[in-house]
Amino acid sequence: MVITMRERIEQLKKEKDIVILAHYYVDGEVQEIADLVGDSYFLAKKATEVSQQNILFCGVSFMGESAKILNPGKRVIMADEFADCPMAHMVDIAKIQQVREQYPDVAVVCYVNSTAEIKAYSDVCVTSSNALRVVQSLPNKHIFFIPDNNLGRYISTLVPEKEFIFNDGFCHVHTSIHRENVEEAKKLHPNAPVLTHPECTADVLEISDFIGSTSEILDYATKSDAKEFIICTEMGIFFELEQKNPDKRFYSVGHRQFCPNMKKITLEKVVRAMEEMEPEVTMDEELRVKANAPLVKMLELAK
Repeated sequence: MVITMRERIEQLKKEKDIVILAHYYVDGEVQEIADLVGDSYFLAKKATEVSQQNILFCGVSFMGESAKILNPGKRVIMADEFADCPMAHMVDIAKIQQVREQYPDVAVVCYVNSTAEIKAYSDVCVTSSNALRVVQSLPNKHIFFIPDNNLGRYISTLVPEKEFIFNDGFCHVHTSIHRENVEEAKKLHPNAPVLTHPECTADVLEISDFIGSTSEILDYATKSDAKEFIICTEMGIFFELEQKNPDKRFYSVGHRQFCPNMKKITLEKVVRAMEEMEPEVTMDEELRVKANAPLVKMLELAK
């Protein structure tokens, strides 16, 4: 009897004690077979709570690293070892050291979209959904926000009492959403609120009705009485938006809302990774311990 790919995945989950975690930006068919789907904060937190001994991550490399950092005793497998996040590499250790010398009281606040090496040189990690809470709770006057420039600048407007030093990293998907595209979409859909991720540029945030993380955008659209929405984030979120809100309409603002790295993950690759139990995320223990401290601090401060 020929079994489907989905049946094979279910079979392998039971046989090999695997939990599948998927980010909202992967294809809908991959989200469908996952045990848990969420944004980076939700998945980082859930990785520490699951009972399974093996974690298969459908996302980009920094997400698998975070799961391994928080779960040293578990095996973490990536669905695609080449799915990476360019932003994660847009700051280096030399820059962090330079800022620390210049501002002795600085807190290095590191977006989770970063490599393990960068986390290890940071004071605390944040996600787009908890960055405000974490930054507000820090005693430090100076905040060096890395690697994303746009999220850092947005948070700085909400915490005017602190002085921010910005890095020039960015998400190529969110910065490719331009104000003129949003204005054009607003003309076409005048009753649709604009829901925007804070990795977008300030001029786009300025004309948005709601700014929030991927999960916050999903919650807002689900609870809102509005029947149509303009969505300014990666288009993978449309799958969950439509699942939860079949009676509502969602519009993109152009063809560039697309992360090619997230879309590398396919059902075929999920099956292969489960069968072979690789590529596995491995990490030097000294690096893992150093990178773990800012992630644990994030989970504590964000409660």
